[in-house]
Amino acid sequence: MRPIERPRSMAEEVANRIRHAIVEGDFGLGEVLSERQLAEKLNVSKTPVREALAQLRLEGLVNIYPQRGVTVFTLSAREIREICELRYALEEAALRHAIERHPEELAGKLAVVVEAMEKAHAAHDERAYLNADTDYHQVFFECCDNAYLESTYTLYVGKLAALRTHLSRKPDHTRHSDEEHHQMLELIRARDLSACLTLLKRHIERVSLTYDESVSDIAAADLETPGA
Repeated sequence: MRPIERPRSMAEEVANRIRHAIVEGDFGLGEVLSERQLAEKLNVSKTPVREALAQLRLEGLVNIYPQRGVTVFTLSAREIREICELRYALEEAALRHAIERHPEELAGKLAVVVEAMEKAHAAHDERAYLNADTDYHQVFFECCDNAYLESTYTLYVGKLAALRTHLSRKPDHTRHSDEEHHQMLELIRARDLSACLTLLKRHIERVSLTYDESVSDIAAADLETPGA
């Protein structure tokens, strides 16, 4: 007897749509969100919107303030440093296990993603490139053979993807990131774990070095220096 597949609830569908809009930059960091306007755009009542926003709050993608409303998350320079430290701890462990346990599968999957990155770059399709960037790091967890690492990373992947979209306005950041993706793949093919982890650390740390510690809101800081 086959189990019954639970259909996605309206709140889950609404959360998926809003999450996607935040990750892809349709809603900017720090932007105010209106329950009424979201309900109108999605042609639903305010109840599933409210439930969806509560879920996205748990994921760290929105902030909900009593009497003040809802905003897309933003981060201070210190918070970026802290989330990068967490990200490195998770990705370092996942990549180490993936190289030790499933190196050929890891290299093969990353090669497919790198090819997708190259096609997106050639087509000047920024969204496709950023989606592939997210997929690249997700492969570490798909191949690490540790469900706990993968499920923990999933809690933060949306926030990291949204941050990646925000940083894409800095051309040098994206260029360096692209080069490092290629370099990591070659190191993985060579089974050079030490050099690969060193490069991963530099790759992630560059995000936290983008902002001075005194910056209290990265979205506001970038509005003051467009295209920086």
